[in-house]
Amino acid sequence: MYDPRSMIADDFINHDEIMETLRYASENKGNRALIESIIEKARLRKGLSHRDASVLLECDIPELNEEIFELANEIKQDFYGNRIVMFAPLYLSNYCVNGCVYCPYHSKNKHIPRKKLTQEEIVREVTALQDMGHKRLALETGEDPVNCPIDYVLESIRTIYSIKHKNGAIRRVNVNIAATTVENYRKLKEAGIGTYILFQETYHKESYLRLHPTGPKHDYNYHTEAMDRAMEGGIDDVGCGVLFGLELYRYEFAGLLMHAEHLEAVHGVGPHTISVPRIRRADDIDPSAFDNGIDDDTFAKIVACIRIAVPYTGMIVSTRESKAVRERVLHLGISQISGGSRTSVGGYAEEEEEDSSQFEVSDNRTLDEVVKWLMELGYTPSFCTACYREGRTGDRFMSLCKAGQIQNCCLPNALMTVKEYLIDYASPETKAVGDALIAQEAETIPNEKVRSIVRERLSLIENGERDFRF
Repeated sequence: MYDPRSMIADDFINHDEIMETLRYASENKGNRALIESIIEKARLRKGLSHRDASVLLECDIPELNEEIFELANEIKQDFYGNRIVMFAPLYLSNYCVNGCVYCPYHSKNKHIPRKKLTQEEIVREVTALQDMGHKRLALETGEDPVNCPIDYVLESIRTIYSIKHKNGAIRRVNVNIAATTVENYRKLKEAGIGTYILFQETYHKESYLRLHPTGPKHDYNYHTEAMDRAMEGGIDDVGCGVLFGLELYRYEFAGLLMHAEHLEAVHGVGPHTISVPRIRRADDIDPSAFDNGIDDDTFAKIVACIRIAVPYTGMIVSTRESKAVRERVLHLGISQISGGSRTSVGGYAEEEEEDSSQFEVSDNRTLDEVVKWLMELGYTPSFCTACYREGRTGDRFMSLCKAGQIQNCCLPNALMTVKEYLIDYASPETKAVGDALIAQEAETIPNEKVRSIVRERLSLIENGERDFRF
């Protein structure tokens, strides 16, 4: 039986419930009255169940699909406005003991160069990222308890936070490492991480076991229950995601939303972020070997329906996607993107002679080019980390977000951080576009007192001061 309050993966990601949901959605894909009622329910901005959202995903009535896309954009604007949070991945190590068949880091790959950054190399990588203008990183590693133990990750986090180069500083470190113990999650929390991110890859248990034939990651339940252990360890911001292309997307969509329902039911806090990566070519990985790939139209609808179903969550799209695809889904719910990314170990400080990338990047633009592009589209790039540093995490963040109050902080913080970026790192062309955008957006701050404070702080930033936040 499906039980979102259960702590057992097979109960809260229940296969029979997913199959019944998919059957129900398929039977009702043309049921205009039902779909219209679900859309009206979604307009309340309280989210949708996995079953209702699956009906919207399956909807084949063109005019109602247009309503779904329009509503997704409205909800994104209501909760996140025009802000787009910027980040970059930082690969510490590609040593891995798992046998995942879709990842080039799998243990049987004997020709990919293996590397683990020393603390000195991390300093160089982070300095290069700071010189781009990044303030927020997502740490990535393979799973290898010998070559990449938790103590190495903790030491690396301390190193990253200690590096101050010119006006640069990494103010938030998110961590994407393998499922681990409650004790290790406590250590990560004490080290000051922001969000703990772990992709499920696939919620289909039979497929999961086949795609992860060897290594610790083979344990489906241990992996799927990781978020509960992370929260038990004190990490109140967690990020979920699946790798679209491994299994039928409708199944993954329902499973992802059931996971969000479980976290909300048990912990009172759903996922802080949801990521939507699609499988990409890599060293010895050919995406065409997987027969569940999705086209761009389907991908866009998945994004829109997740935004409607989980309106409070941050949604992430990486440089796995092209400029054109990223531009399209920005309108449908995406609130965080990466820029200037390297997916190889040591890829920022120097060009690697041998490719150790985890996947091919589809958007190769520099951070400056991405920032300028966003602003020309009318978005405000944000390097803000204020909520994390002010303790607005977990249920504190979610209560403000669900009530629409978080915007009282977000736009001012975004404008001040992008102002720092423009002065310290931007090209003259980007600075010109950005200054005009800031002047325009500052006038839209509804609270007159806050608007006055922002104007004052923008002036102080011009004169060399840094790191203001609400």
